Amino acid sequence: MRAMLIANPKATSTSRRARDILVRAFSGDLDLVLAETGHRGHATELARRAAVDGYDVVITLGGDGTVNEAVNGLLAEGPSADVPALAVLPSGSTNVFVRTLGMPSDTIGATRAVLDALRAGRHRTIGLGAASHPGGAERYFTFCAGVGLDAEVVREVERRRAAGAPAYNSRYATTALRHLLSGTDRRHPALTLRQPGRPPKSGLFLAFISNTAPWTFMGRLPVNPSPKANFSRGLDVFGMRSLDVAPTLSAVAQMLTTRSRPVQGRHVVNVHDATEVTLSADRPMAFQLDGDYLGEQREVTFRSVPKAVRIVI
Repeated sequence: MRAMLIANPKATSTSRRARDILVRAFSGDLDLVLAETGHRGHATELARRAAVDGYDVVITLGGDGTVNEAVNGLLAEGPSADVPALAVLPSGSTNVFVRTLGMPSDTIGATRAVLDALRAGRHRTIGLGAASHPGGAERYFTFCAGVGLDAEVVREVERRRAAGAPAYNSRYATTALRHLLSGTDRRHPALTLRQPGRPPKSGLFLAFISNTAPWTFMGRLPVNPSPKANFSRGLDVFGMRSLDVAPTLSAVAQMLTTRSRPVQGRHVVNVHDATEVTLSADRPMAFQLDGDYLGEQREVTFRSVPKAVRIVI
């Protein structure tokens, strides 16, 4: 079985020694090629090459950004039964995707699980989300997307990482709080949510689009605005019509404690199992996919892509 291991040497917990141990662990079962990423978007290029060259499996060693890039490389020509399966080994700061799959969140435990699954021939086919905007190519996402506040926070954290600061969970939390209180526009809602055949929902400050649950993690604690979201269904959306302190704190508290029902409140908008939604804005708004900041847009359409990729699990 031919496999390509795409490793991100800049991921939070990646070390050359750990990578070499993993290569030895897989080499007994696979005809393995190691490929290290050297720049943003490189994992997409490598995964696309693996698909063109007929590899059986692509294994990622990195964070959620590496997984996202690899998925977009594998599906560059669209979902197909001929696309290599994807195996995920976590070495980022949060590793949301691998944790939502129910796999071990440590690299060694995930390696054992992937090896067991490969030997037994176990796969799971999951749905993805896809996002597109005028003038841009469609891009897949595995677990979440966002327009507004969360994307602004991702942008700020990426700026700090570029300056040398580590991307720990605490940094996201403190950046989100600081940005909410003094950075984002809390007076002028810009977003309108549209679904085919349904009335628009306007006056939104932010929107989270979920392909699964939870949306993210704060340490070991799941953050769950849309707990009914599932890889086997359509997309869920959580939106807020107010960023005042009381409704925002209420929403955050529910996200941290709920396990079965979406966040409730008169300022909350929820959509469940949507095939397609479009978010339009009266000014450019920050936009992110799987924790990767993608600039500002006035309109983004999100669609559900069922049975898009096979996961070794």
